[in-house]
Amino acid sequence: DSRYDTMRRLMSSKEWPATRVGTGILSSQPEENPHWWNANMVFIPYCSSDVWSGASSKSEKNEYAFMGALIIQEVIKELVGKGLSTAKVLLLAGSSAGGTGVLLNVDRVAEQLEEMGYQGIQVRGLADSGWFLDNKQYRRTDCIDTITCAPTEAIRRGIRYWNGIVPERCKLQFKEGEEWNCFFGYKIYPTLRCPVFVVQWLFDEAQLTVDNVHLTGQPVQEGQWLYIQNLGRELRNTLKDVTASFAPACLSHEIITRNHWTDIQVKGTSLPRALHCWDRSLHESNKNGKAPLKGCPIHLIDSCPWPHCNPSCPTIRDQFTGQEMNVIQFLMHMGFDVQKMAQQQGLEPSKLLGMLSSGN
Repeated sequence: DSRYDTMRRLMSSKEWPATRVGTGILSSQPEENPHWWNANMVFIPYCSSDVWSGASSKSEKNEYAFMGALIIQEVIKELVGKGLSTAKVLLLAGSSAGGTGVLLNVDRVAEQLEEMGYQGIQVRGLADSGWFLDNKQYRRTDCIDTITCAPTEAIRRGIRYWNGIVPERCKLQFKEGEEWNCFFGYKIYPTLRCPVFVVQWLFDEAQLTVDNVHLTGQPVQEGQWLYIQNLGRELRNTLKDVTASFAPACLSHEIITRNHWTDIQVKGTSLPRALHCWDRSLHESNKNGKAPLKGCPIHLIDSCPWPHCNPSCPTIRDQFTGQEMNVIQFLMHMGFDVQKMAQQQGLEPSKLLGMLSSGN
């Protein structure tokens, strides 16, 4: 109910604008979208608020309909008659809940197309900012609304309410009633058949919000700072066996539809370049099962340990003044103790500041 009152566009299609300008991966400009600017694109806005998993219609008991899983299937059916039937590749991409939705639906879309007789279409996934952790919150709170509810509890309750569908192969890994596990990337990923590219900020703002770490005005306490660093470590750890991934050490949320998505780099490679490499490697491996392409990396994860230690991160703004901050200002604002951190790293404070500002 609170979401229906405050974020109606995520609950109903009634007030959607008639047109939408494509940005980032949806742009038709080669300079903004170097690899897929001339692809056929279909944007499906999110109105089901069920992480694209629901299959529950409106009833006397349930005044909302949650039909995300069915919406995707209907869109695929409709697109087959509009040219999808002759496609070589279908890339199912999404951000945030849409990113988790990719993980939940990519194999089902592939099966649906196979059943319709289109075995020739390669289905792939691109999951942006949807790889959440079911970790322990920084401060535990009771589940009274969507913000305070711990990730596992929110999904556990939601899945019953939405009649959420999870892929069969993942479902079989868990006991009955434990299907909520399949909403977490590192648990569902090993069960997927389709290739999926995972894009995830190491310090995702939505993750920090559900973990009750709020980076507003006051300097961050030491406990929070350690928690944030640990979150980056845990996330990095869950991505180590993910073949194709791009994980910058930035504090942000969502990237593929942002017009600055070409600027972010990990180890000197931008996201569009990494996606191009991934595309080529899948194309090559289909042909001859060769090893990954030389000089074309697809597993890119930052190793530096704190938010915005990567100099290509998006600009941070002070939440109150709106002023842009550089890395050092941001870390000071976060209550980062340069003396102490330098000591821990065995460095002179001035050397550490130099390294921070150059992003090493």
